[in-house]
Amino acid sequence: MVEQKLAELKARLLEVDNINAAASVLSWDQSTYMPPGGAQARARQLATLQQLSHQKFTDPAIGRLLDDLQAYAESLPYDHDDAALIRVTRREYERATKIPQDLVAALSAHISQSYAAWVEARPANDWARMVPLLEKTVELSRRIADCFPGYEHPMDPLIEWADPGMTVATIRPLFAKLRDNLVPLVEAITAHPPADDSCLHRTYPEDRQREFGERVIRAFGYDFNRGRQDKTAHPFMIKFSIGDVRITTRFKENDLSEGLFSTLHEAGHALYEQNVDWAYEGTPLANGASSGVHESQSRLWENLVGRSRPFWEHYYPHLQATFPEQLGDVSLDTFYRAINKVQRSLIRTDADEVTYNLHVLIRFDLEAQLLEGSLAVKDLRDAWNARYESDLGITPPDDAHGVLQDVHWFGGVVGGAFQGYTLGNIMSAQIFNAAVNAHPSIPDEIRQGQFETLRTWLTENIYRHGAKFLPLELIERATGKPLDIADYIAYLRRKYGELYPEAVKA
Repeated sequence: MVEQKLAELKARLLEVDNINAAASVLSWDQSTYMPPGGAQARARQLATLQQLSHQKFTDPAIGRLLDDLQAYAESLPYDHDDAALIRVTRREYERATKIPQDLVAALSAHISQSYAAWVEARPANDWARMVPLLEKTVELSRRIADCFPGYEHPMDPLIEWADPGMTVATIRPLFAKLRDNLVPLVEAITAHPPADDSCLHRTYPEDRQREFGERVIRAFGYDFNRGRQDKTAHPFMIKFSIGDVRITTRFKENDLSEGLFSTLHEAGHALYEQNVDWAYEGTPLANGASSGVHESQSRLWENLVGRSRPFWEHYYPHLQATFPEQLGDVSLDTFYRAINKVQRSLIRTDADEVTYNLHVLIRFDLEAQLLEGSLAVKDLRDAWNARYESDLGITPPDDAHGVLQDVHWFGGVVGGAFQGYTLGNIMSAQIFNAAVNAHPSIPDEIRQGQFETLRTWLTENIYRHGAKFLPLELIERATGKPLDIADYIAYLRRKYGELYPEAVKA
């Protein structure tokens, strides 16, 4: 009886996954090859598939199957695959069924209006136009949270969507400690002249950039038999199945770092998805554990590997051979400093390793205050500018470079979208340290352009588990200790202490 019900549950979940995958194919095409004239029909097609998927997944029959299987799940060890499948499916089912359809419709209609207004308001520097719209978004975001009673903070249910098991109460202390360490570090480094990165802004033909980047990610272990890379305006990774995980990038011929590090970043996401246990295919387990864990892998491969000195000791001669006219007169030291330049900046997506998280912490704190009611939307701009001055020592010259810069609050709910970026950075260092502690040869292997030991350890301890464990559970299982900022701060101090010895004490 149990086997029959479990088989029925998996069959229903596979049908939902097939519909979602079809929608993902259409979405990928829209961002890569679709002609502009297809936009109206594509929106209609995606809406139809999304509605069909939602109907299939919220079918009461799935709820009954989960209820019937609950006793079976409770009889199993926590880490049994069947127990995890029932647990994770129930979490997603309750999330999908607890929000009334009229609220979903109201939010969707409002977000469409808000996003369209933001597209015009940001370049026009028109904050006043967005204030009433953002007030409505905050109200709707609170109503979404209220569909999940029992929370300590109204942002908790919204965080749960992206980073299950985490709350404002678990994240705030972590971020407060991080800020206490980062603000003086930024002040110390930026008190000295920035690195010269002019070598990155010579002319780099796109075809050679692409060839070099793909050579690197093949070495990382990205499987082109189960993936491909295409161009898009805003790079992303997308999965249709474990056997089809694609990445996108963008190139600028006057900025070598844009395409290269975008490629490494998205390949990190893809390595995670390509190495999930095949037994989870077509179920909710065949996904990353959270946005933070996913970001940890893109950041690990982009930064801890791809911006490291050992990596470039191997790859810089190959890069020089690819671009002899552009880099023939540039030393490894100069190039390494250029790709790790630290400077105060206004735009989150342009920020370096040291300053980036301060941008995220500002947004996390402000959106928490908006939702709890301690900050009014009309006062958000002033609060934003004050935090940029106190944390980064810089004040936005206008709202386009300030409170209007990110789409998140104007194209979605307020809350739950930003914390994963910084959680990923913190996790990346803790995970990498655990891998090196298990295999001390990893840095030397990276110096030789070899990544199999690192990738194998990551697959065994992170990737293969998919969404089986909550993020904090996964991190503690993989690293042997709870999530903490210590490894990340030590990594930044060690790396940037070598780059800026006069400013940073390791």
